[in-house]
Amino acid sequence: METDDEPARGRWSRRRFAGVLAGAAAVVAVPSPAAAPSGAPAAADEPGPARPRGGPPGPRPLYVGTYTSAAGGGAGIGLASYDPATGRITGSGTLTGVPDPSYLAVHPDGRTLYAVDERADGAVTAVRLADRRILGTRSTGGAGPCHLSVHPSGRWLLSAHYGSGSVAVHPLDASGAPGDRTDLVTHSSPPPGPGQQGPHAHQFVTSPDGGHVLAVDLGTDTVYSYRLDPARGTLTEVARAHTRPGAGPRHLTFHPGGRYAYLANEVDDTVAVCAYEPGSGRLTIGEPQPTGSGGGANYPAQFVVTADGGYAFLANRGDNSLARYAVEAGGARLRLLGTVPAGGDFPRQIALSPDGGLLFAANQRSGTVTVFHVDRASGELRPAGEPFASPVAVCALPL
Repeated sequence: METDDEPARGRWSRRRFAGVLAGAAAVVAVPSPAAAPSGAPAAADEPGPARPRGGPPGPRPLYVGTYTSAAGGGAGIGLASYDPATGRITGSGTLTGVPDPSYLAVHPDGRTLYAVDERADGAVTAVRLADRRILGTRSTGGAGPCHLSVHPSGRWLLSAHYGSGSVAVHPLDASGAPGDRTDLVTHSSPPPGPGQQGPHAHQFVTSPDGGHVLAVDLGTDTVYSYRLDPARGTLTEVARAHTRPGAGPRHLTFHPGGRYAYLANEVDDTVAVCAYEPGSGRLTIGEPQPTGSGGGANYPAQFVVTADGGYAFLANRGDNSLARYAVEAGGARLRLLGTVPAGGDFPRQIALSPDGGLLFAANQRSGTVTVFHVDRASGELRPAGEPFASPVAVCALPL
């Protein structure tokens, strides 16, 4: 669910619901699933600049998604760089020609950037980062695509469509360009949850083991698990996990161990720990937990988890805070440690830098990206300088 002033998704009917929970610390465990197999498919080997994951210090690229159709919105994908030591962001222009690029993702080899075109006639666009050339745009067959991700094999692009409640798969060629979609699935059951008029797919992501892809649907209060055919790019549903009615699940983030994941429930302002079984693709959703919000209207947006699996962070829109959790019992428990101000209005999305030293928050209503230093030992967040101005910032992708 989004607020009424969001231009692209404002076309879709939705319910506004304010859940109120105490911000006290809580610990909830879920049943332990089977161990995950190790290893993941290799990425493509197309020549070109690789995604930086360490090495000598220096400016790193940052890309910012926006709504081009919004009043005061951007003209395309924002181009910037950041200093990994200080967190300071420096703008360098805009990549035009991509309408309403509200969510961004990068190919595993770091050479191609992907954006949704969040419009009624949804599409996905690929950009070669070496020369910022648009490689192609393909229709998704769904309305209002709001999330996309690349399968770890580098061969498939996955997108979720809020407006039509569907998910799509596109093949990627050796250059990173998308082809015509190989599958499109609309979530026709179960019936919509309380206050919802239909399905609203909000995320489509691959499990850490690469064996299944999971679609989070806010409208049906369900997380769908699919098996992706590695040769044909088709989807076969294998399991469903249901939240409590009216939870409105939005975003799922896996623990690096691959056996647990953390679910942000937008509508009822809760989060949940989930157990994941790699062999079957089955997700088991645990009991609701607090987001740390102060009691007003709040819509949790997204989790991120540190690479060592020790801490998790949650973006709270409305409360305008970032919640900090200690991850315990190998990923099976979240313990709320507290919150810090997000430094902007309506933190729509958050991301960690590849080295884990910085956290970026895209603040939609204030049109800013804020940056925080991440203490690796304690998980504490410390503001890193002044916010970076970027029109209707809805996604920040640091490379």
